[in-house]
Amino acid sequence: MLITIIAAIIVTGAVAFLIVKYLPLKLKPIVSIVLLVLAIFITWKIYDGIMKPINFHKNKKVVYAKVIDQLKMIRDAEIAHKEVTGTYSKSISGLIQFIDTAQLALTNTTTVVEMVNKGTKWQKIMVPVEKRITDTIGYEPVLDRFTGRDYKNMAKVPGTDKEFSVETATIEKFTGIQVDVFFAKANKIDVLKGMDPSLVKQELEARTSDEIKGEFISVGSLNEVTTGGNWPPSYDKNDRATKDDK
Repeated sequence: MLITIIAAIIVTGAVAFLIVKYLPLKLKPIVSIVLLVLAIFITWKIYDGIMKPINFHKNKKVVYAKVIDQLKMIRDAEIAHKEVTGTYSKSISGLIQFIDTAQLALTNTTTVVEMVNKGTKWQKIMVPVEKRITDTIGYEPVLDRFTGRDYKNMAKVPGTDKEFSVETATIEKFTGIQVDVFFAKANKIDVLKGMDPSLVKQELEARTSDEIKGEFISVGSLNEVTTGGNWPPSYDKNDRATKDDK
């Protein structure tokens, strides 16, 4: 794009020079009109070349934010599913059914002091020891955590006809310790469909810390124990603001 604009400016300058130097006087008005149209075209191309990546960035952030909100909802559902069942769900349809039917235990943890014998059976040495006791005091529907959220359409990638991909696995965290993990993702190329192809190609190759790296927008991982997303902190500003308001 930039090379084309520079070449057009050079050609226009060369043509203008030739007109002034060699063109007959009676033809100059016609050529002047042509040059004016060309100048307007070049100006528009320059403006378009500047604004296109700016508008792409703005539009991209809007659609990414919608996708990330959905991924956060999937993450919240997976975390609740793990709390209740001990495992992550392999399907979003399973998560939706879980939200509709499951209940979370409400617990209360207290600290009590008990006297414990640190000596022997014949020579007791009673020492006070603090213990934490957790009691179940009731239950709440998982659905309460999703009030006002469109969890029924949680599987759909916003602005597309695609659905999020969800996978689960078990990995070894430390020697002999197996840990469940999950991974949910959407393809950037689906989310950015209809936008400028050259800018989309650049976006798929993004590697900077203030961008969503790679070809996917995702949460969780199949290689490490995390429930974080691959987006930069700027997409979590609304979440922090909501917590501060509370």
